[in-house]
Amino acid sequence: MRYRELAPGLPVSEVGFGNWTVTTGWWGQYTREEAVGLHRAAFEAGITFFDTSNAYAEGYAEEVLGQALGEVRDQIVVATKFGYDLGADDTRRGQQERPHKTDIATVRADLEASLRRLGTDHIDLYQLHNPRFGHLDDDELWAFLTEQVTAGKVGALGIALGPKIGWRDEGLHGMATRDLAAVQMIHNMLEQDPGRELLAGCAETNTTAIVRVPHSSGMLEGNLTENTEFPAGDHRRHRPKSWLIEGVAKVRRLSFLTGDMTLGQAALKWLLADGSVATTLPNIYGQDQIDEFATAPDQRDLTDEELARVAELYERNFDVTPMADQVTKVGTT
Repeated sequence: MRYRELAPGLPVSEVGFGNWTVTTGWWGQYTREEAVGLHRAAFEAGITFFDTSNAYAEGYAEEVLGQALGEVRDQIVVATKFGYDLGADDTRRGQQERPHKTDIATVRADLEASLRRLGTDHIDLYQLHNPRFGHLDDDELWAFLTEQVTAGKVGALGIALGPKIGWRDEGLHGMATRDLAAVQMIHNMLEQDPGRELLAGCAETNTTAIVRVPHSSGMLEGNLTENTEFPAGDHRRHRPKSWLIEGVAKVRRLSFLTGDMTLGQAALKWLLADGSVATTLPNIYGQDQIDEFATAPDQRDLTDEELARVAELYERNFDVTPMADQVTKVGTT
């Protein structure tokens, strides 16, 4: 494992663990014991950055993280998120967004609740979850957050973006107007926009990037086929069938990266070639992913020629013609 600075004096592993995969039910079902075990296995593999949210399973994800790694709290970096109204009537379907609630009383209560669930007296990185312009322009909110940094309850501030909701423009605006240590975004070889612009913004504002979905929801792990069937609890069943078929075709164009490492490792090395990226959050849902991804930083760096070839392929849509049917879902039989 290798390490970079997320913020001054705050080193993190180049590969982190976003615990939504084992606590929300979006990637299958895990018992509490299984989830705790994967957190501990990740730590043993050298992973020190753990990302969660108070909105993941109504705080359960924070509880699992606290239970799993409380004994090594001084050896890890904990990031969580806030901003959603956890008390609102939840009538959402699937992964629809819940309403925000960011008045000072609510944010104060949410912070204290997160600290209790995590079993800690401080949160290393506190991220506003999918912010809109109104949240970013709320001086009272940011003054309160800065007070929490001064008080030692929060180490640094960040925002976690999108996709689609609170995304490109909000990210650039947040970096330009607020003292952010880090911005969390989706970015990978198959989905490079608006990540490229956001990374440029990071470089301009001395903000670090936390990149999630680095494998394009598993596509860049290299083990999906046009006929892959996802289990009932897997959110990818609800994606268009075209996503699967086109994605598999694109992945085949990247075989030149896999001579001495797996595609999953190459996908992480591609991201880490950008100096603004502090850490990556691959979807970890088993020991196999921990073993593969935690060793990715130790693989060779991609060459300039390989990076240029990926860029050229992306501009040509990997020479894949989009399917006419963009509606039929993967889970449709």
